[in-house]
Amino acid sequence: MRKRRITTIWQLTEPYTGNQAHGQTPADKLIIMDLAKRTRLNRIFAHPSKRLCSVAVDHLVGYQKGLPHGLHNVPETLRQVAAGKPDAVTMLKGMAKSAWEPYAGRIPLIIQSVCFTADDAMIENVTTPEEALRLGADAIAVSLGVRGPNEGKFLKILSQMVEEADRIGLPVMSHIYPRDFSKGSTIVHDPENILWAVRCGIEFGADVIKVPFTGDAKSFREIAATSPVPVVAAGGPRCETLLEALDMMAKVVESGVHGATIGRNIWGAPDPTRALVAFRAVIHDQMTPAAALKAAGLSGAGKK
Repeated sequence: MRKRRITTIWQLTEPYTGNQAHGQTPADKLIIMDLAKRTRLNRIFAHPSKRLCSVAVDHLVGYQKGLPHGLHNVPETLRQVAAGKPDAVTMLKGMAKSAWEPYAGRIPLIIQSVCFTADDAMIENVTTPEEALRLGADAIAVSLGVRGPNEGKFLKILSQMVEEADRIGLPVMSHIYPRDFSKGSTIVHDPENILWAVRCGIEFGADVIKVPFTGDAKSFREIAATSPVPVVAAGGPRCETLLEALDMMAKVVESGVHGATIGRNIWGAPDPTRALVAFRAVIHDQMTPAAALKAAGLSGAGKK
């Protein structure tokens, strides 16, 4: 007997009213996915704002020299992050196995599956969807670089990961970074390259696409509008002050995307818990950066 596939509709922004022009597909409103994926994505996007304020501590490979203070003792960093109530936390499988137990089932877990450096000296797929599922993950992250000599290899990794994850109902969150190899393999943020990164995520089947912020709300809004799946912003390089980081995040929220995943600007802060509280105030409550600092019990310009 042929098995019946259970499907559901994920409402992204507002209900499909049927008032769209004849023949128009409401791709910017609805997507269809199986119930297992829907359940896991509901946990990640559980806040009433339907935006994501998550934290990533999966940066090890990027710091083979000069490991930042916030990553010296990740279990302690996780304790401080958890106190700030993130919507999800992304990490590598080893840290999840050894340090995530106190928060298991209380905060959504995203397992990073790919390690790579901006110059492509390392490109390794280190975790399978089945491993992530056994760890209790609500999604698997796939980091990849585009606009470089290994773009095809990265996209094949994403495509294969989507195929494997689809079989077990595990969402794939692609973290896509366009690079400019004429400038020493630096990550770029211009709209044309960010649009390409988003398009790659769409074409190869990602359920959520994380990309660098372009720097202005208008261009980021226009890019996100082309995507039938949620787009979230990367938290970016560490800013000089927390206020500066919150200013950037306010622009991200203004663009209308589905939130952000932040790393350095939270675990690199003197008080990661309060920093996360401030980011949540901007992302979920749409507070001004100054008001968010005050709500988090931080004064002044949020110096780091």
